Amino acid sequence: MPSKRRKISAFVKILFSVTLVCGLLAAAGYYVLTTVDPLETEETEPGCRLDLPEGSYDIRVSQAANAATVGGVAFSRDLPPEAVTVAYATVWQESTFHNVEHGDRDSVGLFQQRPSQEWGETDEIIDPVFSSRGFYDTLMDVEGWRDMPVHEAAQQVQRSADGWAYDQHEQLSEEMMAVFGGADGPAATCWFDEQRLADLQETGADPEGAREELERVFGTGPEDLPADHDPATGDLGWAMALWSVTHAEEYGLTSVGYDGHRWTATDGTDGAEAWQDTGEDSGGQLALN
Repeated sequence: MPSKRRKISAFVKILFSVTLVCGLLAAAGYYVLTTVDPLETEETEPGCRLDLPEGSYDIRVSQAANAATVGGVAFSRDLPPEAVTVAYATVWQESTFHNVEHGDRDSVGLFQQRPSQEWGETDEIIDPVFSSRGFYDTLMDVEGWRDMPVHEAAQQVQRSADGWAYDQHEQLSEEMMAVFGGADGPAATCWFDEQRLADLQETGADPEGAREELERVFGTGPEDLPADHDPATGDLGWAMALWSVTHAEEYGLTSVGYDGHRWTATDGTDGAEAWQDTGEDSGGQLALN
């Protein structure tokens, strides 16, 4: 029979082992809490997606909005799609569709036009509608521009130091022209992060403001849809619908409907940003809410 002293010694050893293990666990827990950053839920970044022949192409909302405006102004001049391709190639090279307030010397805006070269005043050039009109009007004065390579036509307008630089953007510009010209229907969509979506849903929509700007951009209002003729630039109704989606945050729009399809403002979770086929006959009208 073990002695009383041996029993106490065994008990002390067990107690010591348990205490040591608990101490190690506590130390490990303290280390994790004080040195390891907690896991954060990845938040959706706002953006827009274009459906191109080789797959989807993501860009920022502001870039998509500027592209929709540059393409929309071509409708106001009833220009052929090729003019939009030249404009897009130019903007990709000059500003990557960011409406910058600075550049080389006094260059500003999407096309990096210069007040000193009589493109207009700085505050005018910063307006994408004004700068797009100026670009297209100058392009139309270039004799035989449609028979030129895209980079050469752009260079005839811009007089850049390196006219070949526009050439690298031709394919993407041509594909974007088809999207924002409305030829591919609901081929562009946008989504927002949680905070912007909440702000959008809480702020009252301004569809009238959007309609007024649509008329300034396209030269005709959405109330004139369906168009009484086929515009040379593309499908006017879809071009207006996509412009409205890319400018939804600016005008507080949470829903855009056209031609049996509806876009709803979401955070893009599980593909919720996609246009939905409603099957509804809108009579060629554009619905903004």
